[in-house]
Amino acid sequence: MGLELYLDLLSQPCRAIYIFAKKNNIPFEFKDVEVFRDSILGMKASSETSPGSAQPEQLRKMNVVRKVPVLRDEAFCLSEGIAILLYLSRKYNTPDHWYPSDIQKRAKVDEYLSWHQTNIRSNAPKTMWIKVLIPLFTGQPLPSEKLQEVMEGLATSLKQLEDVFLQDKPFLAGDKISLADLMAIVELMQPVGVGCNIFEDRPRIAAWHRRVEEAIGKEIFLQAHELILNIQKLSTIQINPQLKEQLGPVLLKILK
Repeated sequence: MGLELYLDLLSQPCRAIYIFAKKNNIPFEFKDVEVFRDSILGMKASSETSPGSAQPEQLRKMNVVRKVPVLRDEAFCLSEGIAILLYLSRKYNTPDHWYPSDIQKRAKVDEYLSWHQTNIRSNAPKTMWIKVLIPLFTGQPLPSEKLQEVMEGLATSLKQLEDVFLQDKPFLAGDKISLADLMAIVELMQPVGVGCNIFEDRPRIAAWHRRVEEAIGKEIFLQAHELILNIQKLSTIQINPQLKEQLGPVLLKILK
C-alpha cells in the first residue's frame, strides 16, 4: 500500500494538497471522499460509488470527525491541510521554494500561514454559503446585506494581503511560489466560483493570481478547481430532505 490522499475537491485545503502532489510528481492514490456531496446533499448513493472513491465510513476509521483532508502512508495517518503539505514537502524533498530551508524565508511563509487562518480563510468561504448553500437549504432569497457584509470583511483581508504580504513581490513570501501562495489561491477561488470577481479592480492581486496559476500549471489548476467553478449548479439539485428540515431553521436564524 502506497500513499493515499482522501480528498474532497470542494474543500480548499484538499485542493491545495491535490495541486501540491500533482505539481511535484508525488505518486499517490486519490481517494475521492465527497463528504459534503454525499453526507449533506445526498447526491450519490453508496451503491453508486466509483473506483477510486472512498465512503465516509472509511474516513471515519482514520479520522473520527470525518474531516478531510486525510493522508494515509502505510499505517501512518495524518489530518489537517498544512500538516499534510509539510509532511509531503519533507518526505519527498520537494523544491526548496515551497517551504524554504532558510530560516528567515521559512518564517515569512509561516507568518502568512498563521495570518491566513483568521483572515482569508475566515472570510472567503462565506461567499459560497451566502450565495449558494444557504438558499439551497432554506429556500430563501439571497440576503444582499449579508453578502455585502461578507464582501466588506473579505475586502479588508484582501487589502492586507496586498499591502502587508504581496507588496511589490511576485509572490507572497518572495520571488518564487510557496505554500503561502498555494493556501491563499485555493481559498480565493471560493468566491470566484460563486460569481464574486474579487480580482477586478485589484491589479496587483490579479497579476499575482496569474503568476500563481502559471507557476502551478493551468491544467492542474483547472483540474483542481473544476468542481468549485461549477458550484452554482448545486442550486438545481434536490438535497437530503431530513437534513434540509434540520439545518434550514438553524441557517435562517444565522441570517437574522
